[in-house]
Amino acid sequence: MPAHRHVDPNPPAVTDLEAEAARWEDDGGPATPQLAAARWDRERGSSEQIDAEWLRISAELTARFPMIGDREDCIVTVETPTRSGAPAAFYPTLAKVEVDREVFAGHAPATIRPARYGDEDRYPAAWGAFCHEGAHAAHTKWGVATTPDQRMTAAYAAADMLEECRAEHRHLGRRPGDLKYIRSCATDLVLEGMGSNIPDNAWSAGYAAGLILSRRDAGILEDHEVADLEAEVTKILGEDTVAELTEIWTAVRDTADDDHEAMLEHGRAWCQAVGHDPSQPDPKESEDESEDGQQPSIPGGAAPGTASGAPSGAPNGGAIKAAIGKTAAKVAATESARQRAEQAAQFAANRAAAEKIRAKKAKASRARRAEDTAKAVFAPNAGTFTPGGMSGGVAPTPVIGTRTPTTAEKAAAGKLARGLRKAAYRERVETRTSSAAPPGRLNMRAAMNRDAQRAAGATPTALPWTSTSRRATPTPPLRVGIAVDVSGSMSPLAGPIASAAWILTKAAAATDPDSRTATVAYDQSLTAITRPGRAPERATIFDATGGGHALGDAIDALDAALGLSRPGAGRLLVIASDGYYQSHERAAAAWRIKALTDAGCAVLQIAFRGGYGPFPIPGATFLVLDSPATAPDTIAKAATEAIAATR
Repeated sequence: MPAHRHVDPNPPAVTDLEAEAARWEDDGGPATPQLAAARWDRERGSSEQIDAEWLRISAELTARFPMIGDREDCIVTVETPTRSGAPAAFYPTLAKVEVDREVFAGHAPATIRPARYGDEDRYPAAWGAFCHEGAHAAHTKWGVATTPDQRMTAAYAAADMLEECRAEHRHLGRRPGDLKYIRSCATDLVLEGMGSNIPDNAWSAGYAAGLILSRRDAGILEDHEVADLEAEVTKILGEDTVAELTEIWTAVRDTADDDHEAMLEHGRAWCQAVGHDPSQPDPKESEDESEDGQQPSIPGGAAPGTASGAPSGAPNGGAIKAAIGKTAAKVAATESARQRAEQAAQFAANRAAAEKIRAKKAKASRARRAEDTAKAVFAPNAGTFTPGGMSGGVAPTPVIGTRTPTTAEKAAAGKLARGLRKAAYRERVETRTSSAAPPGRLNMRAAMNRDAQRAAGATPTALPWTSTSRRATPTPPLRVGIAVDVSGSMSPLAGPIASAAWILTKAAAATDPDSRTATVAYDQSLTAITRPGRAPERATIFDATGGGHALGDAIDALDAALGLSRPGAGRLLVIASDGYYQSHERAAAAWRIKALTDAGCAVLQIAFRGGYGPFPIPGATFLVLDSPATAPDTIAKAATEAIAATR
């Protein structure tokens, strides 16, 4: 039994106070003292300022209503009290929606900004009431075609009750994003519609099922939220009656918006299912108790307190009301959990965005530091550079002289240059095209299909001629960075390391005029052996007696100088080292190597038997040699596979 009808083709009559206020304001006077005093007490502030804010809110809601209610002719007013007495109502004959100010409780009028999209998330229940009335404005069209006598019957009351879920279901079909708002207000509307004194009889049980369980079947509420109410309704009505009611509200969802005969027929079927005469008036709350406090018999129903299986001993009921309260609590808990999950997801997204910004800034900072290191290492006449400075003076250079490369080393460099050119080579690109006319190769099946299409009078779509074009892909130049370990563990291998460094540098420089290469010797300091754009004529002799391994800084310098992490060239980093490092040195090199390989740069570690190793560096292709001068094929093959794997 609705306490207040909030879709009424016949709006309430204007009260004497409202008429007096309208006449007074039409004459240019202020609001009547009674209304002004009531507003002052209610709002605890300047009535003119507060009324102005509510007028603004009404105008902003009116501006947004066409999207919600799918019509342009409706006016929205926010007032207290509403003429209907309900939290919100829609008057189809007036094209007017009214919303009670109380649904915005907890929010000062000056802070409510419906014109600002997203502001509705601060008051979801109020916006849900707004959306609910928008659903009625868009889809409740059958009521105006009924007669006043029909509206006084229980059949109309049942149809009006079933319309609640039907309108929301149709609305969510247009605007599925409004579900959270509809859910937020659904329970409040149900409690308002059922009233505060709900007897445990067949009519009340059916009414609760039609308002709440039907919303479960429509996907608005969830199974666990209505389980308690479903149990109580089934206890009162029985499983067969509940199944019959379910069929009715399922059929109602498929009823046309303006089919009043079908809706009234559903209402009559509903009344008959719960044992009430559909032509009788809607049972009123005022009839639930007689003057001596006893519950009267329900017209067309069972005896007091035992209607359709309701438990005796509870004349005023309470089970249905308690079950509705549990439903409300569960809906609130679900929405609270969902809100916490959304907030957690938003927090995670914000944190990921902040982390992305921090990573971007850190990457830019590392790039600037790498550029500074490259300038310090490869500057003309630059000496040995120690990242972070060195206490006690300048680090000595590991270069102790140069020598003429041997014939074997020259031959190895030539072989390796050919291997590197092969690694960077790109096959020609073939493109096949089809056409309706020559040139090209005739495909007989396609030609026959084209003739058949013409014969059938259809537009020919078959393309019988195919041609192949081949376009050479320019072989990109090479960028080869070489990092040579000159720490103390490499002392027994100083000769092979110097030979390998010269062979690699000379071979890379000989592959293409646009190729660039650079070599850095590193221990705890960095020393440029060859600079970008300069091919070495003599082999460098190293004194491998240094301490520490600044391989990470060496990689940064070579990357900044040669662009190893930038696409557009065949890129290769060669590390000549035994890999005998401390854990922090290995980690500093490993993440830089991973960044290079992720960017498409091949990384090759060359080690020699003997000394303290060899130990592989994580992320690099590991190659162990006996002698660099006698293994150019092995180096070329490893470089070719490494470059090809990163294309």
